[in-house]
Amino acid sequence: MSRMLLLSISIVLLMDTGDRVLTFSLIRFCNLCDRFDGSKCLSGMKSCWKFDLLRYNRTCTTENFYFSNRFTGLYLFRYSKLSCKSCAHGMFQVFHDLLRETFCCNDRSYCNNGIVTLETSSLYLEDMREKKEVND
Repeated sequence: MSRMLLLSISIVLLMDTGDRVLTFSLIRFCNLCDRFDGSKCLSGMKSCWKFDLLRYNRTCTTENFYFSNRFTGLYLFRYSKLSCKSCAHGMFQVFHDLLRETFCCNDRSYCNNGIVTLETSSLYLEDMREKKEVND
């Protein structure tokens, strides 16, 4: 009996999600990397997963770390950390010269690739606005 139950659960979880089958994804896959420099993972890219049972389950997390430059007063991107842990959007001053910015994504699997959030970072946009004001 337990074999049949295990077989039926594995069939449902591994079912093809094409046009002919009406299913929804129960598992969310995310990228897992301790040191992502903006283009590649320095510690080896892995993947992690969680059950995606809630409609707005924020499972994939990207944490961008910025160091403060004392001479210019700007925060410069250092590295990112990609994970599956639960998250909350926002910024946090870890040390006096280290800032952590957290992004959560819940739209698809492997949505925390680290590249997408570099261009949409609020710090990046703020720096672009300052450069535009200086040039004008």
